[in-house]
Amino acid sequence: METTNRKQALLKAIYERLEQVYEDTLEDVLELLNFSEREDAEDIADAVAELEDAKVNGTISWEDYQKKIK
Repeated sequence: METTNRKQALLKAIYERLEQVYEDTLEDVLELLNFSEREDAEDIADAVAELEDAKVNGTISWEDYQKKIK
C-alpha cells in the first residue's frame, strides 16, 4: 500500500511539473520513456536468448568461470 501511495504522489508531482513545460520538452520526455521501454524489451530478448543458449550448450559453474577468466 505504501508503494502505491508513493507512486501516486510521484505521478502527481510529475504531472504538475509537466503541465508547466514546453511542448518540445514533453516530446523529449515521451522519447525517453519510449527509449526505456525499447531497452527493457531488448534486455528481455537478450535474456531469453541466453537461456536458450544455456539449454543448448549447457552452463559452467561459477568456480570454472572464475578459473577461465584468470
